[in-house]
Amino acid sequence: MSTPTVNTTASTAVQSTRSKRQWVALAVLMLPVLLISIDNTVLNFALPAISEALQPTGTQLLWMIDIYPLMLAGLLVSMGSLGDRIGRRKLLLIGSAGFGIVSVAAAFAPSIEWLIAARAMLGFFGAMLMPSTLSLLRSVFTDRDQRRLAVAIWASGFAAGSALGPIVGGMLLENFSWGSVFLLAVPLLVPLMILVPILVPESRDPHPGKIDVPSILLSLVTMLPIVFGIKHIAESGFDVLGVVVILIGVTAGVLFVRRQYRLETPMLDPELFRRGAFSGAVLINLLSVVALVGGLFFVSQHLQLVLGLSPMTAGFVLVPGLVIMIIAGLAVVPVAKRVRPSRLVPAALLISAGGYAAIALSGGHISALGIAITFSALGLGIGAAETVSNELILTNVPADKAGAASAVSETAYELGAVLGTAILGTILTASYRAAVELPQGLSDVQQAAAGETLGGAVAVAAQLPADAAAALLDSARLAFDSGVGLAAWIGTALVLAAAVIGLTTLRNAR
Repeated sequence: MSTPTVNTTASTAVQSTRSKRQWVALAVLMLPVLLISIDNTVLNFALPAISEALQPTGTQLLWMIDIYPLMLAGLLVSMGSLGDRIGRRKLLLIGSAGFGIVSVAAAFAPSIEWLIAARAMLGFFGAMLMPSTLSLLRSVFTDRDQRRLAVAIWASGFAAGSALGPIVGGMLLENFSWGSVFLLAVPLLVPLMILVPILVPESRDPHPGKIDVPSILLSLVTMLPIVFGIKHIAESGFDVLGVVVILIGVTAGVLFVRRQYRLETPMLDPELFRRGAFSGAVLINLLSVVALVGGLFFVSQHLQLVLGLSPMTAGFVLVPGLVIMIIAGLAVVPVAKRVRPSRLVPAALLISAGGYAAIALSGGHISALGIAITFSALGLGIGAAETVSNELILTNVPADKAGAASAVSETAYELGAVLGTAILGTILTASYRAAVELPQGLSDVQQAAAGETLGGAVAVAAQLPADAAAALLDSARLAFDSGVGLAAWIGTALVLAAAVIGLTTLRNAR
């Protein structure tokens, strides 16, 4: 008579053990999410140290930042397809091992060329991490309610990592060399390599489509020339080279779309973009990330190289804005049930545009407190708007297209990170070069370094007599801040454009 009770007790114990394993597995799968989101913000705080140590040109510095999200964006969809074919857990482990090894190589890079190549490889292996983690969550959590909570926690890891980035970066850079920001990957990935085979079951698509190599190549050939062309035109003005390379990228993009229509199982389904709310939400995310990442690029340098703050102190200045971004993303959920997206998203983005406009109106001459306040406004609006737009991306496609929709959303984020530094960073660099006045008596090498970047000017100033150093720093800081004012106006325009897109494309969205 006691058998049913024993069986029930045993079943409950098994379910409890399984539930604990699921949540531990979630914690392990959060590690690469935290790593990549921390990496996106921590590198901005290492830019001054990298500039002084390796003395890159302005263009090299931008490519060192851009090549990672560029490779990531170009390969996310194709790596998701590869994971469906060979196994998502296997792809995650391959990506983790490669990312850790290349991170060590990047930490001890002897030249800027080495570091750019290492960043490209980090993008290659990083593209294996993100699609795999989200896909594996769907296999770990079979209960729908648990899965919904797990995916929400997974998504919050991006914002949490962005908030931790400045703090972790500041602590590392105050105590160690710039290479320490790359070594951060090792203690995060080693537990993953050990625990994933134990806790996470293998998962693959039982009927995967074929891996289409031409589509992968076309996606890369689309983005690389376009980003290069934007950089070149911002730096040198419109010329034949800039126009030709952009046309090459656009042509490859057209060929990519035409090929997707012909494939039985396309790498990216173009039909998704016929839905106004879907394409509008993707564009809103893209422009918001361009503005956010571009702002981080110049604000982090202003705090350290103009205001003279330590990396850790500069990190704390930005933390309130990143924390507010997390809070806004959660707090907007009940509001979104009552307010139409076509009203809520533009209203949120207008707050962000106001923060950007305040920086622009200051002409770049802004205090640390002013940056903390304006960056908080930027984070408040973007955090709220992106929560709504991400939900629209998933709900405005058929259920069987949810995976493809997620890949498109992640690609928009990474492409936005590329364009953020490509557009705003290049404008800032070009403005700095045009405005900086170098003192007499500098060698050719010193002139090249000080004339390219503010970090280079700080390094050269350390080699000069006091009067000459003071004159160089004053000129370089004024030149940099004038570029910040111009870049901030561009950022304001981008956020306003996203608000207009939300107003027009989300009219029928619920």
